[in-house]
Amino acid sequence: MDATGNVALGALDIAGIMEAIPHRYPFLLIDRVVEIRLDDSAVGIKNVTVNESFFQGHFPKEPVMPGVLLIESMAQTAASLVVMTLGPDAKGKLVYFMSIEGAKFRRPVVPGDQVRVHVKKAQRRMNVWKFAGEAKVDGVTVAEATFAAMIRDR
Repeated sequence: MDATGNVALGALDIAGIMEAIPHRYPFLLIDRVVEIRLDDSAVGIKNVTVNESFFQGHFPKEPVMPGVLLIESMAQTAASLVVMTLGPDAKGKLVYFMSIEGAKFRRPVVPGDQVRVHVKKAQRRMNVWKFAGEAKVDGVTVAEATFAAMIRDR
């Protein structure tokens, strides 16, 4: 337990992420979750390589990670947090995007960058969770958004 009273868990490797959420290549956009504070926050990692499928068309001569995929990496980190928080109650359920607000993109993310995806629970009402998300490269914010998700049966 940390100073705020939240239970801190260790990291989720790629196998743990794939057990928690249904996303797979080419749409699995986090490689590891390095910090989880149940019912509070998580930090995910996305290692960006030139081999990403989206770089074939975005943009071939100047590859830039699409901003919507940065938001999706936030959602996947948040979904991992939700599943870990719910524990066995998450079995047979999926986490669905509901809304995105205030998305801002501060600078391009390019091959070679390691994106640290920070998500913090802002609110939880029944099966709806709201999060504040921020993506950083080398400690500098590259994208941010507030978003909501709903937990539903498959």
